[in-house]
Amino acid sequence: MSVIDLIAGLSLALALLPLGQGILNLYLYRRPTVAPPLGTAVSILIPARNEEAGIAAAVDAALLSRGVEVEVVVLDDHSTDRTAEIVRAIAARDPRVRLEPAPPLPPGWSGKQHACQVLAGLARYPVLLFQDADVRLSPAAARLTSGALLSGGNGLVSGFPREETGTLAEALVIPLIHFLLLGYLPMAGMRRTTDPRFGAACGQLIAVRKAAYLQAGGHAAIAASLHDGVTLPRAFRRAGQGTDLFDATGLACCRMYRGWREVWSGFSKNATEGMATPAALPVWTLLLFGGHVLPWILLGWTALHPLPMAAVVMAGLAAAAGVIFRLLLAVRFRQSVVGALLHPIGILVMLAIQWSALLRARHGKPAEWRGRAYPAGPGPEAP
Repeated sequence: MSVIDLIAGLSLALALLPLGQGILNLYLYRRPTVAPPLGTAVSILIPARNEEAGIAAAVDAALLSRGVEVEVVVLDDHSTDRTAEIVRAIAARDPRVRLEPAPPLPPGWSGKQHACQVLAGLARYPVLLFQDADVRLSPAAARLTSGALLSGGNGLVSGFPREETGTLAEALVIPLIHFLLLGYLPMAGMRRTTDPRFGAACGQLIAVRKAAYLQAGGHAAIAASLHDGVTLPRAFRRAGQGTDLFDATGLACCRMYRGWREVWSGFSKNATEGMATPAALPVWTLLLFGGHVLPWILLGWTALHPLPMAAVVMAGLAAAAGVIFRLLLAVRFRQSVVGALLHPIGILVMLAIQWSALLRARHGKPAEWRGRAYPAGPGPEAP
């Protein structure tokens, strides 16, 4: 067997890995169906900083919740636009809405984690549902999310909303959230252990039992973090609390970023707390480049220099495996088909973002988001 055959074989193995894991996870990753106990009350908590364009839609959607009692608490995090004015007008006509001002941001805290910690302290009900201001809940979302939380023994559950994309940059990169989650997280193992290494959530939509939240240290346990989707479930797991994931595609939607600049900045800001670490990124590069870009390079190379037939076949199967998995995800989660067909380009963009973030951190350049700058590198997590 030639060297090129070995390279093509490795590429095929790396491409089949997420396809196999992903098919199993597509079965395990379900929309919740269990209703919570009668009388369940949910505090819907929304941190908001300069969200005048969408805050009314977020609050109005939350107020349409059915099947549970809700309050909606919005924390105005020092907005300089009309965010507070808009929420104040909604609160004037619906007593379930409260607008609260954020205290000054203490040293060592990221803005979102501080806002969520303050919101948790203001909540009146035992189920806390944290949502981003760009998330729109369906009328069933609070009921089914609290049902998923209270029907098991977990302290935290989280769902990934339908991620809406409006530009090519968004379609290339944002659906990779589902690709990475379902292709590489062993969800069956995650549900059998509280090992922090299996912690995963979507910061856009997280529900917790208030008692478990306090036991885990709340957002104070991840005060400096910019990536609560990784660090908050890990904090719960360190405290012995289980965490789980569910499919929120039909329960909520979110346009998380708009255009190339926001995609790059948004994925860069917390990259060093996830994929972009000196130890992890070379491994991720091997997995993603080797399994989802290299096959296309090998196929393109055959146009100039014919390769052994075995290598061509393996490269073709590897290329097909990646696109097939992306198309499965696109159908299941209502994602862009164009983004799925351009899968290797999306992988290249994602890797470029991660390497750029790592190099930025190594040079001590701060991450910037929502008009605030944060020290480079991952923030410390509480022991």
